[in-house]
This record gives sequence, structure tokens and C-alpha cells, in this order.
Amino acid sequence: MEIKKNDMEDKKGIQNNHVFSVLSIAIAIPLSMSFWIINIIYSKLFQSEGFDDFPVISPGRWLASCLIPIPIAVYGYKRRTLNLSGALLALVVGFILVLSNYCFVIILLTFFFTSSKASHFRPHLKRKFEEDFKEGGERTWVQVLCNGGMATQLALLYLIDVGSSERPIDFIKDYRASWLSMGVLGVLACCNGDTWASELGTVLSKSDPYLITTFKKVPKGTNGGVSLIGTVLSTVGGLVIGIAHYLSILYFADTNILTYAPPQWPIIIYGGISGLIGSGIDSLMGATMQYSGVDKAGKIVSHSSMSIKHISGKNILDNNSVNLISTIIMGLMIPTISKQFWPIV
Repeated sequence: MEIKKNDMEDKKGIQNNHVFSVLSIAIAIPLSMSFWIINIIYSKLFQSEGFDDFPVISPGRWLASCLIPIPIAVYGYKRRTLNLSGALLALVVGFILVLSNYCFVIILLTFFFTSSKASHFRPHLKRKFEEDFKEGGERTWVQVLCNGGMATQLALLYLIDVGSSERPIDFIKDYRASWLSMGVLGVLACCNGDTWASELGTVLSKSDPYLITTFKKVPKGTNGGVSLIGTVLSTVGGLVIGIAHYLSILYFADTNILTYAPPQWPIIIYGGISGLIGSGIDSLMGATMQYSGVDKAGKIVSHSSMSIKHISGKNILDNNSVNLISTIIMGLMIPTISKQFWPIV
């Protein structure tokens, strides 16, 4: 009976996938065509008012921006990486990133899938020391906004200022596109580095971490706790985003433009820097402005009460606020640093 039940569930899953594929095409094609027609109408209006360079986005780009985010959001929802509200907002984030630059969505996908795998790694161990543990790290729309909001804003500015295009990093000949591209890289590398450090570092490290402000040992799961393996993982997580961005530029950017552009390999280095510094900023704010305590069961909690033993931090910010501030800082810091040292690094 159990085998027959599993077979029926498999058949039902296959049928749902087929229905989803048909619905995706049925929705994406007319939606993308509608956007394209509106884009053409606006371009004609701007041209009649004296704006000759108003960009007309190709129908293929509109189709990709409508179609690509759908399976990503559904995958995240089925894997319990996203709840319904998080999946819906992820559609909007994916739409804007695909529309502005294919390189942006490649690093977004890299962050999404690697962080999803990290969140599902050894959940039975995380459950032991996290009171508010969620299977798969299920993210709400607030968490999606706090992690991807800055990247979405930078991508939208890129779309408005530069247009739908993939360009190599060249601060001398293409300053605005390069600045905004490095900003998106900084945000997503920061998110990935911090996720790798928190989701993998806590379960791979055999010893308790050290509080970043006092270097005293604290229980696993404490906000602001750092370890050697967590620090290494945050750097590696950022490097992975940098590698994805580097390879996508080599693939998508115009060959003629790429030939005369500066070397693109420093993108990988700045990805690692973003992961390391971003995770450090997150830990510093977590240790000082996030409350961490331990309850009678030995689990880390983020609220104070008479039965909670205080470990570190004040109840000023929550985890979402810390993530948002960290991404804003890295989204502004990385392009500012890279424009100064790109010829050197």
C-alpha cells in the first residue's frame, strides 16, 4: 500500500509540473508581449518629445524576465526556502534583475541555490540551539526584501540609467554601469557570505564561537558569534558569487567591448571581500544591537524575560534590520573601493 501511495504522489507531482509548465508559458508570453508593446509606445512618445535614445527592450528579454523567475519562486516555495509571500516578492526581484542585466540574475541564482542548500544542511543540529528554527530557513517577503531589496534598487537604477545590457567593468569608459554592477555584486556576495557563515559555520565548527566584540566564547547561534571556519566560509561564499559574476560577464558581454576592457578577474576578489566584510559587519551589529539570550532548554533566543539569561547585545534591531543595513553598506562600499583600486587589484 505504501508503494502504491508513493507512486500516486509521484504521478501527481509530474502532473503538477506539467500544469505549471503550461501555465508559465501561457502567462509569460502575453505578459512579456504586453510589456514590449508598452515599451515601444513609450519610446515613440519620447522620440516625439526629442529623446532619440530611449531604449527599446527586445521581446526576448521581456519573455526571459517574465519566464525565468517563475520556476525559481516555485522551487523555493516547494523546498520551503520561501513562504508564499516570499515567493511572490522573489518574482518581482527576479523580474527586475533579469530585465536589467543577465549577469545580475546569474549571481542571484547562485546565491539562491547555494544558500538554499546551506539552509537545508544538517537541520537536526540547528534545531538543538535555535528556538525559532525553521525547516529550510523559510523566508518571508520581509526577509526577501531585506536581503535583495538593495540589489533590486541598484538593478532598477541600472535599467533606467544604462538600459538592458551586459557590460564589462570599466570605470574609465563606462563608469555608471560599472558602479551599479559592482554594487549588485557587493550586496549578493554579502548575503551569500553571511548565509554560508551562519548556516554552515555553526554546524561544521566543533567548538563554540567567539563574540566578535569581546572574543569570549559564546554558545552556538549567538548573534555576533564568529569562528575561524565561519570566517573562511563567508569569504568562500563571496568568492562563489564573484566567480559567477566573472563567468557571466565573459559569456554575455559583447566580445568587441570586452576585448578593450580592463581585466575582469578582480570581480572574483571583490566578491570574496564583500562576503568577508559583509559578514563581519553583520556580526558586529548582531553582537551590539541584537539581543541574544539562552533559555532554560539551552536554546538561543532573541527576546528578554525573567527566565532568559542575557548573553550579549541590546534589543535595538532584529535580524532582518541587520541584514538590510549590511547589504546597504556593502552595496555602497564595494563600488567605491573597486573604482579606486581596479587598475591595481
